[in-house]
Amino acid sequence: MSSLALDQQPALAPATGLVANGKVLSTAANRMGALVPTDPLIGVEAVRKLYREQGYVWLKGFLDPEAVNAFRGWVFAHLARAGLIEAGSDPTVGLSAPGGLDRGYADRILMSIVRSVAFEGFCAQPRLAQFMDEFLRGISYLHKRKIMRFTQPDTTTATPAHYDLVYLRGGTSRLVTAWIPIGDTPADMGGLVYLEGSHAIGVRMEEEFARNSLDLSAEERISAFNRNMTEGGWVSKDLPEMADRFDARWLIADYEAGDVVLHSPYMIHASTTNQSAANRIRLSTDIRYQNVDDEIDARWSNHWSLGDML
Repeated sequence: MSSLALDQQPALAPATGLVANGKVLSTAANRMGALVPTDPLIGVEAVRKLYREQGYVWLKGFLDPEAVNAFRGWVFAHLARAGLIEAGSDPTVGLSAPGGLDRGYADRILMSIVRSVAFEGFCAQPRLAQFMDEFLRGISYLHKRKIMRFTQPDTTTATPAHYDLVYLRGGTSRLVTAWIPIGDTPADMGGLVYLEGSHAIGVRMEEEFARNSLDLSAEERISAFNRNMTEGGWVSKDLPEMADRFDARWLIADYEAGDVVLHSPYMIHASTTNQSAANRIRLSTDIRYQNVDDEIDARWSNHWSLGDML
């Protein structure tokens, strides 16, 4: 079986509806669907096949959930110093404090965390490293630039729709993104949503960009901020309009600690607003792998920094 039982798949939408950048996603059957989970035990070759067909593979329970939750608690225990979590609460739960966040201090702590041995170890867990070696048919390379995000409930924060290659054009296109929810992340907490079948759309968009960029300098061609791109490299901030334009569904999921989603650099994805009724903070990381023998984008050989324009 390539997927888990139907009753383990996520509901199509929380009762309040999903919101992104002020727009409510349609729950119509032709505009919203469920991301399909995959049992990692089906084997790497079967996983590769699904990845090629779908543009993503949601590896259900791939990592040890206790280790993932322990790391979540470690991160929030540090961010608690900036007033992020509710005083006296369990950091692993990640309850958002009622105001008082020192955002500048929180950002400085976050930049320290992404440079830590603990974070490097989390991203380079033996099972994931060994799997990526096999998946990429060689020695896998984990990009040094690794992103961690926390999103409090009742904020407007949401990542617009995009595909990752826009920010990685200085190296190979044979990349794989691993998005890891750090803790349970039901749909109402604003986890990633994927536009169904959009890995083919991303390929066409990138081909069009290449045709239109022949007169650009080499530096401009790899930039996500050149004159042929939309602001920030986004495809769109209007997710409902995108679904209508491409006659496609946004695929959503109730992620759990231990899940890993691999997606193509051409797969269009976005996040939604954290509307957690339980007042929980979303925490996640997205990291990039490639075969070490392929060309590496030099811009990704530095640690992630806020405002680094990638």
